[in-house]
Amino acid sequence: MEKVDQYIEKIKNWKEETILLREICLECGLEEDFKWMHPCYTYQGKNIVLIHGFKDYCALLFHKGVLLNDTHQILIQQTENVQAARQIRFINLKEIIDLKSAIKAYIFEAVEVEKRGLKVKKKKTSAYKIPQELKEALDNNPELKTAFNKLTPGRQRGYLLYFSQAKQSKTRISRIEKSIPNIFKGKGYNEK
Repeated sequence: MEKVDQYIEKIKNWKEETILLREICLECGLEEDFKWMHPCYTYQGKNIVLIHGFKDYCALLFHKGVLLNDTHQILIQQTENVQAARQIRFINLKEIIDLKSAIKAYIFEAVEVEKRGLKVKKKKTSAYKIPQELKEALDNNPELKTAFNKLTPGRQRGYLLYFSQAKQSKTRISRIEKSIPNIFKGKGYNEK
């Protein structure tokens, strides 16, 4: 796919690793696509894996990795708030070569997850803790509370996570205040 070729041509780090991961995905019969600005590999239109590079590692991200058996104990939850996806991380080409058969086994298992129609049970928005600062803002502004409650559950979760990640109360308050216009527009915290 031309977009993936262009992506690989432009990246400065993890070029050889990305090329090998691409080959492995294609050898497993996956279809190549380009989503979220990264090479993405699908089975019958369903996302299976994504290749992405970071400063210290590159990774193969399994969209429903939480449903895989992880027999080799190599899947990593990127952050505590990621519910479904899991990564296999690599710091050099040799690791990918050494794990090639395991990577393929994980890909085939991920395809089986899709064939069986398995779904990840995600936490409901009500299971997330609402920061005190947001509670106060919603209680003090009924229009804001109505607008927040009209947001999709995903957008609500996004705001809850974004506000909660701030360590200091003043930062949470600042984030809430800056987000109010987007909340009234029905947009998520990172939408323009």
